[in-house]
Amino acid sequence: MKRLLLVLLAVLSLGVTSVSAKYKIQHLEPAFWWAGMKSPKLQLMVHGKNISDLKPVVEYPGVHLDKVSSVENPNYLFVDLNISSDAKPGQFDILFKKGKKTVLKYNYKLLARKKGSAQRVGFRPSDVMYLITPDRFANGNPDNDNVKGLTEQADRSNKDGRHGGDIQGMIDHIDYIADMGYTCVWINPLLENNQPNYSYHGYSTTDYYKIDGRYGSNEDYRRLSQLAQKKGVGIIMDVILNHCGSGHWWMKDLPTKDWLNFNGTFNQCSHKRTTIQDMYASKEDQKQFTDGWFVDTMPDLNQRNEFLATYLTQNIIWWIEYAELFSIRVDTYPYSDKTFLTNWTKRITEEYPNINIVGEEWSLNPAIVSYWQKGKKNHDGYVSYLPSLMDFPLQHALVEGLKVKDTWGSGLINLYETLSSDFLYPAPGNLVIFPDNHDMERIYDQLGRDYDLYKMAMAYILTMRGIPQIYYGTEILATSDHGGDHGWLRTDFPGGWKGDKVNAFTGEGLGKKEAAAQAYLKKLMNWRKNTPVIHNGKLMHYTPVDGVYAYFRYNNDAKVMVIFNKGEKAASVNTVRFHEMLDGMTSAKDVMTDKSFDLGQNIDVPARSVMILEIK
Repeated sequence: MKRLLLVLLAVLSLGVTSVSAKYKIQHLEPAFWWAGMKSPKLQLMVHGKNISDLKPVVEYPGVHLDKVSSVENPNYLFVDLNISSDAKPGQFDILFKKGKKTVLKYNYKLLARKKGSAQRVGFRPSDVMYLITPDRFANGNPDNDNVKGLTEQADRSNKDGRHGGDIQGMIDHIDYIADMGYTCVWINPLLENNQPNYSYHGYSTTDYYKIDGRYGSNEDYRRLSQLAQKKGVGIIMDVILNHCGSGHWWMKDLPTKDWLNFNGTFNQCSHKRTTIQDMYASKEDQKQFTDGWFVDTMPDLNQRNEFLATYLTQNIIWWIEYAELFSIRVDTYPYSDKTFLTNWTKRITEEYPNINIVGEEWSLNPAIVSYWQKGKKNHDGYVSYLPSLMDFPLQHALVEGLKVKDTWGSGLINLYETLSSDFLYPAPGNLVIFPDNHDMERIYDQLGRDYDLYKMAMAYILTMRGIPQIYYGTEILATSDHGGDHGWLRTDFPGGWKGDKVNAFTGEGLGKKEAAAQAYLKKLMNWRKNTPVIHNGKLMHYTPVDGVYAYFRYNNDAKVMVIFNKGEKAASVNTVRFHEMLDGMTSAKDVMTDKSFDLGQNIDVPARSVMILEIK
């Protein structure tokens, strides 16, 4: 009797009423939807014992059942609904019938959309992103460090283990984020990763509709988003379309044989991303790239399966609507089927015309990266709707430009020549630029822990065209002591755990140099926030000469000049060379020191430094 009661409670928690032990619904996704969406189409994936024996029936004004599809697995049904524009928010029963008899009921809800939801505006060049690995940022609720039913438990001593950072930790420190000058937060994946080990990174999803319990709940995520908005900070969701985790619930009962690539058998990805654009590439090589698996614990998803493609598309729309998201970042973008990617981005941007989506294409070749940006006329006719990409070529050029000795063909010329390829992009100003991220050595390490070069890198990222992204801890000179080992570079943010001797949120215990770096970024980012010419101004740069590189951001109302001197000696910069920008201008002020300069004279730039000058 007790067991029967537990089963009934579990079923009722899903909104399901069952009158037969032979049939049950284990999953129905998405569990609810919204009235008033631009697209009237909604496909429900229903999973449960022998569910394909049953016929769904829907009776609700404005909701029409278009189609019911069964597949080779009898435990699945795909139910296509058409929700007209006059359908009102409310709830209705989806009846599952066997003949004339109702065997199951599912109470489905249509929610009211938040006013202006469709018009939400995503990240723009006026924003600065803060990238957070949530497990390593702050532990706001130690009670969820270990959660029953989730296999990996907390072990802060293990560099690759769970450390306990969570959503509450980000909520607790949202004021720090806003005060520093960040206007949006890209959070590494928060969805459930119920894997036996190395689950903290978040890229092995085991439930697409559930926040990992060790981070909190779905409601906590929405609460974070709503609170952040009040502070002028938007939340960017990290999305994985290419693969799931081997612990996903459907891995024990796949809907179709072609749900996964290579028929569900591990086959190593080649990572030869250029096969997508290569005019001479074989179909076999292309398949090995897009269909191959990263590792055997990350099954590669086959987005050519129409049901899976719809599932992945609706899932992101559901999260945008539910969690009031600001924008989307897509992991390993080119690894997915490219036709699916076109349809996926098109559907999302049709539903939310002003949202921004940034894709990760880790190539150092602008020709490869630009292939994916919306508006690009590609040689093979491929049409993309992806608005933004991570600018890996510029990140690489920044490190090479600052680290390598300046000669005719090395050093700062790397930055100049990489920017000269911007003609390949339909919208270079919408690229996301960054000094480092969660998959590479910390920028302070990449630059040999040279503080002067670090400041140059930060000044460059925060004054260059594009949308800056700063990785958590970069503002306090975080290091990755073990050559870029992921467990070490994703270091715990000091002060995020009770008992930490150093607290970077308050400044307590920070070293002099770390505190200076934090203050430098805070001043620079808050200046940037209120300087529109940096957001959308034009760019003119001058070829580097003797370790000195200068560029201007300008429009009809304002001009900013940025000058780098990598040399070991002070440089006296003759302003005559910049007459196109400086004619008629008389003075300039350094935004970081407030020092004024007479533009009728040479500008003395100290050794190994950068100046950011507002031109008057």
